[in-house]
Amino acid sequence: MRYAMLLVLSLLVCPVNLPQARAGVSVGVSIGINVPVFPNLVAVPGYPVYYAPQLGLNYFYYGGLFWVFVDGNWYQSSWYDGPWGLVSPYAVPLWILRVPVRYYERPPAFFHGWDRDAPPRWQQHWGERWQERRHGWDAWNHEAAPRPGALPTYQRGYSGSRYPRTMEQRRTIEQHQQQRRFEQQRRFEQPGAAGPQPMQRRPMGEPFGPREPQRHSPERFQGPSRGGPQGRGPTPDGRRPDIKRAPAGPAQRGRDNEGRGERRRP
Repeated sequence: MRYAMLLVLSLLVCPVNLPQARAGVSVGVSIGINVPVFPNLVAVPGYPVYYAPQLGLNYFYYGGLFWVFVDGNWYQSSWYDGPWGLVSPYAVPLWILRVPVRYYERPPAFFHGWDRDAPPRWQQHWGERWQERRHGWDAWNHEAAPRPGALPTYQRGYSGSRYPRTMEQRRTIEQHQQQRRFEQQRRFEQPGAAGPQPMQRRPMGEPFGPREPQRHSPERFQGPSRGGPQGRGPTPDGRRPDIKRAPAGPAQRGRDNEGRGERRRP
């Protein structure tokens, strides 16, 4: 009980951010860079990393964090203009270490003479002890690299006086974005949610615009098949064949004669 009380008092007096301490990150470091607006980020070919070719900085994005290499050290931030946290050389992600030299827009002097298409020689910069702990960092299957993740484009709406400078402001915005993504995913996964409809190909020459519903005329009585007397088509010379009528019976002849008699009366 006594040791438990001492531990609680020590945490109250000297609070420690345990997740950042494990990751080797010191938050709130001033590194003298200024990124006034959300930068234009381009994917490094063959790597799950973005870089900023127009900033003139060693500036990258990977794993949901922004990374900068300044004065021989790595810094990270969840927002594009900081605040920045110093990262231990043993905690820098492998894919950040593997980015070729040519994508460092402001390479330090000790990069001089190194292969521009190969990663920096970090073992020369950080020494043999680092190489022992990060052994194999420069060996990977180049054809099996993961694809770059999505960019936090919502941060484009926050610049100048709107940029969140305090932890509470950043946390509020990030929680709001997480809630929006959760609601969008939930609506998409609801049963019966209509997905995108496949595009129907239009016949050649048909004008663009909504199609009119097809109107079907009532079916007409179809005569006998082509083999019957009423179903014969035109002859090869274009004339329709003569259809022979059956001889009239007595009743039909009487009606015909009666009609002719009426027409002869004055």
